[in-house]
Amino acid sequence: MSAPAWSATAEDALSRRDFDRIARYIYAQAGIRLPPAKLTMIEGRLRRRVRATQHASLDDYCGWLFEPGNLDAERQHLLNAVTTNKTDFFREPKHFDYLQQVALPEMQAEGVRRLRVWSAACSTGAEPYTIAMVLDAFARDRRGPDYGILATDLDTEVLAAARRGVYPAAMVEPVPAALRQRYVLRPRDREREEVRIVPELRGAIGFAQLNLMDDQYPVGAPMDMIFCRNVLIYFDKPTQEQVVRRLAACLRPGGLLFLGHSESVAGFTLPLTVVANTVFKKI
Repeated sequence: MSAPAWSATAEDALSRRDFDRIARYIYAQAGIRLPPAKLTMIEGRLRRRVRATQHASLDDYCGWLFEPGNLDAERQHLLNAVTTNKTDFFREPKHFDYLQQVALPEMQAEGVRRLRVWSAACSTGAEPYTIAMVLDAFARDRRGPDYGILATDLDTEVLAAARRGVYPAAMVEPVPAALRQRYVLRPRDREREEVRIVPELRGAIGFAQLNLMDDQYPVGAPMDMIFCRNVLIYFDKPTQEQVVRRLAACLRPGGLLFLGHSESVAGFTLPLTVVANTVFKKI
């Protein structure tokens, strides 16, 4: 039997020179900082591309990558490889407590009949489906408001997974039991340890690719709420301020921006005021 065309060896490592070139390209394309400490992680993630492109080694792949025209052709695969896609249902649950107990009652009292919500950097979909569960349950119990959710990400692979709405059964354990019963489908074959989000919620969410480095975000009419959580931590301070400013421009006056609990806009000049922990209202 002949040997495989590619296999990892101790000598087949991503050189610092190639890592630096890739890091500069990723920063220019997506604003994501890749410090030297990320070299081993990026090396591991690029091995799949080495196999897919049928190159003999990482060194061979990088040599091909930086030939004229190849970098642009490989752009999306590189972006998919370097993005971090950690996500959970009901991650940072206090945000959803605030949404249910404060934000939604206030917006209903204002006479809002249809909410527009954007989950930026939605990863594999746990966040937008969590939002949809909370909005749908509130609308059922309080007879409105109606809602529509836009979910975007830079990574096309996680968007495809989000559209499917299929998850390991253990992943939905943080979902409250009543919501799990209403919005999560179990397979007939109980040995299959996966679940699927109900069609009504999948149909309420539109998934699309969007790069937060773009000068403008083509999301349509102003949003009532934007969730952009645990994304800014990958950007430097100037990029963080630019992104938050563009997000704020997509909010209606009185609309809400939710950031991750470890993120801060301290020192930024923005049309936002704090209303809860990492929840901001546009003024």
